[in-house]
Parts: sequence; structure tokens; C-alpha cells
Amino acid sequence: MSRWAILLSSMVVMMVISIYQYSWSLYAYAISNDLRWTLTTVSLAFTIYVYASTFIQPFSGFLADNYGSRKLAFFSAILVGLGFITSSYVLSPWELYITYGLGSLGVGTLYGIATGTAVKWFPKRRGLATGFVTFGFGAGASLFNLPIQEFIATNGFRNAFTYVGVFMLAVLMPLSYMMVYPKDAISGGVGNVRRDIVNYTPTKMLKTWQWYLIYLTFIVTPTAALMFGAQLKLMSAEFKVPPNYLNIILVLFPLANGLSRIVAGVISDRFGRERTMSMFYFLLGVSLLGLSYLGDVPVMFLLFTLIASLLGGSPYAFYPSIIGDYYGIRYATVNYGITYTAKAWSGLLSGWVTAYLVETYGTYRLPLISVALLCMIAAVLCSPLILRPPRNVLERRGSA
Repeated sequence: MSRWAILLSSMVVMMVISIYQYSWSLYAYAISNDLRWTLTTVSLAFTIYVYASTFIQPFSGFLADNYGSRKLAFFSAILVGLGFITSSYVLSPWELYITYGLGSLGVGTLYGIATGTAVKWFPKRRGLATGFVTFGFGAGASLFNLPIQEFIATNGFRNAFTYVGVFMLAVLMPLSYMMVYPKDAISGGVGNVRRDIVNYTPTKMLKTWQWYLIYLTFIVTPTAALMFGAQLKLMSAEFKVPPNYLNIILVLFPLANGLSRIVAGVISDRFGRERTMSMFYFLLGVSLLGLSYLGDVPVMFLLFTLIASLLGGSPYAFYPSIIGDYYGIRYATVNYGITYTAKAWSGLLSGWVTAYLVETYGTYRLPLISVALLCMIAAVLCSPLILRPPRNVLERRGSA
């Protein structure tokens, strides 16, 4: 089986499961209006999604690395589809939290396996491969958001959950059989990192100070894109964005978010992970500040949202690549799965915390400014002057 066919299948899987994250704001808006639930109540479902889809990854990654990925991917595909179908029957917030949360476990497992295929099959072009796969997750909603929005408006959110869930099953179940790892995974990295780089077990990885710096910045930097995914329609209402502008954003936001992953991956392959991360995160902070101060102008809201999207998807290309660079390929899925749990804290910031701040202070400006400043701090921490590979990786670079 061609490794490019496996990569393409993984990207399509990512496009479908991205509905859970990047189309959520459409469902949230309809649920809040139809069932008269508060913003905080509905937003908690998104926070649960983020927690479920992230904290499952260390466990699913261990299973995939040690026992194979195909059967696990097939089971997860079923879970994803059923999560949406059962969400169509909810009558209380707790029922939504359970059904959406169970489907989210499948989303997280498929995400980790798809990312693992890129890291393991393309050791010399990790940035490009992970960018390509995660492009699917970022850009998938550009195909689905407008049809889903129209379907919800015409048929209600319950029917939308059901039909989209069936669609997920039809696409994900056959493609999951394509998601396999190479039998003899070998290591490689960026620049002069040799193919025999040391493979860190999760325990050894957690003993390096670099991982904690990576984890901290991974908490902060995805928050902007997650905030847009969870709050975009509600945010546009505060800034009084006309419907025609919002429709453009609903299509271009996920497309730009996905494209950023390929661009970030290619640039970081060429110029180095740390330098590229620092540049992207600083510019992301600037764009969020621009949105908070100039978002009342519809054109500026559109412009800064798209700029932030072009930068905000980059962490999902940077971090699986840098984990492979620093810690090797043998345990890449579980190591990145552990690292990916940082997104849970991002989900808390972008979901429940943002909703609480908006309900308390009546504006999205405070969360936007706060995240902007945190991104600028992350830019400093990711600078090559601070973030460097573990010692034995540096030694092998020197001996290569």
C-alpha cells in the first residue's frame, strides 16, 4: 500500500472528524436558541469534547504503537458516527455531554492515529506530512459549514446531528482500514538529525525540561483557533458582523486554519521548528490584538479573523513534528498523545472560561487580548535561544 495513499486517507478522515470541533458553533447556536440553554451550559459540551478527545490519546496512542492501528481506527470511526446520531435525541445538558463526549473519544483516537501515520511514514519530511494531514482537520469544515448551517436552519439541529452522523459512518469506516503504520518504523528529523536518533519512551521524555516548555506553549497557542471554533458565531454577533461577511468567514476560516498547517510544516522543515514557531506565535498575538480593537469594522473583523486562522492552525503541524525530532519515532503516537493533552487546557480556556468571561464582562475583547499576550509570551519561550533539543539529540547532530 502506497504511503501517499495512507496519508491521503488520513487527511480525509481528519476532514470528517473536524466537524466535531469546527462546526460546533453552528450546533451550539441552534441548541441554545431551541432549548433555551445558557451560553455557559452549551459551551461546557465543547470543553468536554476537548478533554475527551485529548486525554484519550495517551491511551489510544499506546495501543496503536504496540498493537496496531487498523482495528482501533475502525472502532473509533463507529464511535464518532454514533456520537452525532445519539446527540440528536438529547433532552438535557447532561445527555448532550455524554453523547458528544463519547463521540469525542473516537475523534481523539482517529486524530492521534492519523498524525502518527504522517510522523512514522515520512521521517525526512515530517513538517510537510503532518501539515498535510492536519490540514484536513483544519480545512474540512470549509466544505461542511455552510451546508450544515443551511440544514440546521431548514430541518433543525436534531436532524442535522442524525444525517451528519450517518455520513460520518459511511466515510470513516472504510477509510479506517487504510490507517496502518509501517512495520519497521525508523527515525529521522530536520536538518542533520540522523536516522538512528534515540527513541525516547514516554517516561524518558517526561524527564526532559524541553517537554514541559513544549507542553506549556501548546496550552496557549491553539486557544485562538479553538475560540473561533467554539464561539465564532456568537463573537460575530457582538461585533455586529453582517450575515454575508459571516458566511465568508465560515468558509474561509477553516480553510485558512488548515492551510496554515501545511505552510507552517514546510517552512519549519526548511528553517527550523523553533525559529518558525516563534515567528508564527508572535504574529498570531498581533492579529488577535488587531481583532479586539478593530473588530467592530466588518472588513477588519474578516481580515484579522482570517490572519489569525492562517497562523492559529500552525501548532498542530509544529508539535507532532518537534516531538518526532526531539524524541524519535518508535513511540511517536503515545508521546504526541501525551503532549496533545495540552489541548484540553486550551479547550477550557477557549470554551468554558471564555464563555464565563463574556457573561461576566459582556464582551469578547478581554479573552482576545489575554490570549494575544499569552501567544507573545509563547513566541519568546519557543525562540531557539531558549528551546533546544535534548542533549543526546544535539550530540548526534554533531556526530552526523
